[in-house]
Amino acid sequence: MKELLPDNSSAFSRIFESLKYKNYSLFFWGQTASLIGTWMQTVAMSWLVYRLTESVILLGTVAFLTQIPTLFLTPFSGTLADRNDKRKLLILSQSLYMFQATLLAILTLTHVIQPWHILALSLFSGFVNALDMPVRQSFYSTLVPPELMSNAVALNSTIMNGSRLIGPAIGGFLIQLIGEGGCFTINAISYLFVLGALTKIVYSNTSVKTKKPSVEIREGFQYVKNHVPIRVILLTTMLFCFCIFSYATFMPAYVKDTLGRDSSSLGIIMSAVGIGALSSTLYLAARKSVLGLGKVVVITISLASLALIPAFFLKSLWLILPLAVCAGFGITCSLASINTLLQTLTTDAMRGRVMAYYSMCFVGSSAVGSLFWSYIAKQITLPWCMTICSVICLLTAFMFEQSRATIRLHSHSIYVEKGIIKEIVQGIDI
Repeated sequence: MKELLPDNSSAFSRIFESLKYKNYSLFFWGQTASLIGTWMQTVAMSWLVYRLTESVILLGTVAFLTQIPTLFLTPFSGTLADRNDKRKLLILSQSLYMFQATLLAILTLTHVIQPWHILALSLFSGFVNALDMPVRQSFYSTLVPPELMSNAVALNSTIMNGSRLIGPAIGGFLIQLIGEGGCFTINAISYLFVLGALTKIVYSNTSVKTKKPSVEIREGFQYVKNHVPIRVILLTTMLFCFCIFSYATFMPAYVKDTLGRDSSSLGIIMSAVGIGALSSTLYLAARKSVLGLGKVVVITISLASLALIPAFFLKSLWLILPLAVCAGFGITCSLASINTLLQTLTTDAMRGRVMAYYSMCFVGSSAVGSLFWSYIAKQITLPWCMTICSVICLLTAFMFEQSRATIRLHSHSIYVEKGIIKEIVQGIDI
């Protein structure tokens, strides 16, 4: 079990090692400011939807529209990422996000906002997500040397989850003070930080256009299909995300109907999730190697699943908080570990396309799951629906554990090429 722990004497001093590189540091801090605003908007939007409609199904529909374009369009955007300047593509996507947040703020502050406005803007955001995710996933790993990729991936997850800790808490309280429109306005302004950072990054575009886009899309599919470890990891991601993220969709309804509390309590619970998530990314950043991450995936998927089985039955805010921390740790640690494994196993030429399929499995399956489980919840109630989701996730962890030997076998040559084989020979595995 020693490979599950940070195994170097300087583990905690190297957590922020990637920040020594100016380009990565600029990207890190720019994203941090922007993502805090994004999480404020996410909480405010879900609260606004439920305040206007009191419909769990509409909550699921908004989540579905925000994410479903990723399921269909990311193979194309992944090819764009491999063929074009990733920095320019990110500037475009962040500008479009800012436009969406600005329009949402104007409609809300002028009191003309209607559910169909939210649905339309959610779908627009979904199209931007489909462009942004594979580009961003393949961009930040190019800002540091190859030996720091694991650290860079973990720190990127730290950005995502540190903002999840701060953003919902601020958003939950600001809804009471300045309303949902004020939160949307702050989010629109926050995009200026990441746009400013992107313009200052010195980036050498290494993309090569030698083939038709349709050929490269087909090559990406064949690469994923024939690469056994990547195929197994992506299938695990798809099934896990299809079920586990329904908790976030259901949370506003749970807070208002089961706990009988307001938006500040929603912010507290989401911040507890963020505490667990941030802790997991600091743990991963302190690790020396990708070795042992397969075991981490199994353990943390199981942890998140076990935490969420009883959660929605509870009627006490203070009882759900420790479970929320455990869920946040498990979900984030498992997905960040999967991300690191994929980045390690993938060749540079295919990274954009593979991360596009990762985005499909992560976000696309979450979208379908949000809509599917919201209809199921209406039939059997939220607590029992979340229980079924969690049990399926436990079975997913079991199936991944059964596949680890196969993944290890097929990853052997890649680890040899990247110089990781010595540690495997010593008995440490995936």
